[in-house]
Amino acid sequence: MLVIQLLLWIAIGIVIYTFFGYALLLGLLARFFSRPVKQAEITPSVALFIPAYNEETVIAAKIQNSLALDYPPDALGIALVTDGSNDRTLEIAGQYRSERVKIFHQPERRGKIAAVNRVMPKITQEIVIFSDANAMLDAGAIKSIVRNFADPEVGGVAGEKRVLSGGEGLYWRYESFLKRCDSAFSSVMGAAGELFAIRREVFIAPETDSIIEDFVMSMRLVGQGWRVVYEPEAVVREDASPSLRGDWQRRTRIAAGGFQSIVRLPQLLNPALGRIVWQYVSHRVFRWALTPFLLPLIYGLNLLILSIPIYRWLLAGQTLFYAAALLGYALALKGRRRGIFYATFYFCFSNAAALPGFWRYITNSQPVTWVKVR
Repeated sequence: MLVIQLLLWIAIGIVIYTFFGYALLLGLLARFFSRPVKQAEITPSVALFIPAYNEETVIAAKIQNSLALDYPPDALGIALVTDGSNDRTLEIAGQYRSERVKIFHQPERRGKIAAVNRVMPKITQEIVIFSDANAMLDAGAIKSIVRNFADPEVGGVAGEKRVLSGGEGLYWRYESFLKRCDSAFSSVMGAAGELFAIRREVFIAPETDSIIEDFVMSMRLVGQGWRVVYEPEAVVREDASPSLRGDWQRRTRIAAGGFQSIVRLPQLLNPALGRIVWQYVSHRVFRWALTPFLLPLIYGLNLLILSIPIYRWLLAGQTLFYAAALLGYALALKGRRRGIFYATFYFCFSNAAALPGFWRYITNSQPVTWVKVR
């Protein structure tokens, strides 16, 4: 029984550290040991790289949003990649074709990273900014991003994603806090495809079967000694996932990609990287590969030692927490995706998605091509 108690408290400690302790410690370290980024108002040539598979409902708005950005028109080009689209995406995009708007299309759909690898050699601009078709940039986003490239140590810049929806919005605010602190301390631990910029010269083509290619690209830069920093004023806005089913697909895909990335990025565990190793293990390895499995383990171990009064209280607390998550799920089914109950549900939801995500990874059953969330 003593062994069970020890295992239980170790598991609890890891979970608390992963979601609370790391953020607290990182925040303190970033405050006192930050590495400022040397910023300057510069206007390098920029290519806005937009992958768009069957995006007929948003592609016109995305192109208009891109053309309206506050950046010198002669320094901003748009590379729109519509590979495999079989709706009206190519037709609509064609209405905007110009010297500034280049359209790249092939009938075969091989996935986003294959499209990136195919088109990147044709990009001539100094900075490449990746942005999803359904993500709208604030007017000053590009200026905010490129000023960070005045620092010769910066190889990539991650923008600020904003999702206006209860639990998922809370999740992204938490992620933004971690990004801000990670960046101040050294580098962000991964960038998302909604808004991510790199120096063209440092681009290394990821494997074509990469599931979360934006994370792999950004972390490979970090592993090579570049800084990938966070720019909170480069804001990109995206609607929350419209359905729980669609969000489940997305979270499961991210989980499968997380396991794949951990295996493919062993260089990030090199002690020579110093603080990067601690950040990577705490922020990514623990959260992706440990805590989703520790949560059910904690509940199961707790059931084995109910003869001790304190553990009956602990089980009651866990049960109430998961009951709150179930209530949040019930409210979400009715369209009420806000508040503490939904946030509790979304936490459980995100961790639960790691289990099928792990299975998809080890069975190689996660498609590289993205099934669109509608």
